[in-house]
Amino acid sequence: MVKHSQLKNLTIITILCLLSSPLLTSAAESHLTFDFYSKSCPKFLDIVRETITNKQISTPTTAAAALRLFFHDCFPNGCDASVLVSSTAFNTAERDSSINLSLPGDGFDVVIRAKTALELACPNTVSCSDIIAVAVRDLLVTVGGPYYEIPLGRRDSRTSKSSLVSDLLPLPSMQISKLIDQFSSKGFSVQEMVALSGAHTIGFSHCKEFTNRVNPNNSTGYNPRFAVALRKACANYKNDPTLSVFNDVMTPNKFDNMYFQNIPKGLGLLESDHGLFSDPRTRPFVELYARDQDRFFKDFAGAMQKLSRFGVLTGRQGEIRRRCDAIN
Repeated sequence: MVKHSQLKNLTIITILCLLSSPLLTSAAESHLTFDFYSKSCPKFLDIVRETITNKQISTPTTAAAALRLFFHDCFPNGCDASVLVSSTAFNTAERDSSINLSLPGDGFDVVIRAKTALELACPNTVSCSDIIAVAVRDLLVTVGGPYYEIPLGRRDSRTSKSSLVSDLLPLPSMQISKLIDQFSSKGFSVQEMVALSGAHTIGFSHCKEFTNRVNPNNSTGYNPRFAVALRKACANYKNDPTLSVFNDVMTPNKFDNMYFQNIPKGLGLLESDHGLFSDPRTRPFVELYARDQDRFFKDFAGAMQKLSRFGVLTGRQGEIRRRCDAIN
């Protein structure tokens, strides 16, 4: 028979076990702080800012490339820089999964440049996952986007496998119900999903992602003149798979709310873009952000902060890589 005192002790032990469970991601998040590198690498933010500024000036597509890279790293299994790791003869890494093969090289390059500079200033101190989180935030600011605080202290993953990202990233052809389910499984609301979709206000998409929807017999949802222009721009895409079109044809290099203004006019590029306006669950947020850029910036910043904390590793859960493209 269990005595009251024993039951009390068992209850305390049970609570302590639950609090230490890896299932509670908030435990890892609690180790992130805004001043994590204030003593160990006080020039961290300055070095990243200088690196991204130089890169963005020389290559204006860097902001969009890094933003997409960040999402592809964080959304499947957490922000752990696993997408940066190169494949070896013994392992096919995340970056070589089919959905990641089109990730632009400039996103990888800006992170590697920042890591190289930081290793000279603060060897074996700053994680690649922290670098990409801050670099993306600062790059967005350079193209007109909102500033938001980033808590620091992430560790890099010790694994990167192509098989671990299968079916975990949104596809341009996905139906809205599937997208909602996918984001919900990661803890994101419908409104946060729409806000994050606003990332399409910069960057480009390859013709293969949408040409089947702009043929003369089937261009539902597209502005007729826009559909004709897309067909002309992508006429040779089968011979040149690199052909692409800006996601936002009005202000392609500026982070603003024009993406949401474009969609109701039939100027959305991808099937998922059109779906956001046609589905009654997402349309109110498209209309809200189309008329209120400040509200879009506020909600986008909040969703990016939340994404940057998703599935993070801290302390002994991960490592600080010497090179972002190779596990120690």
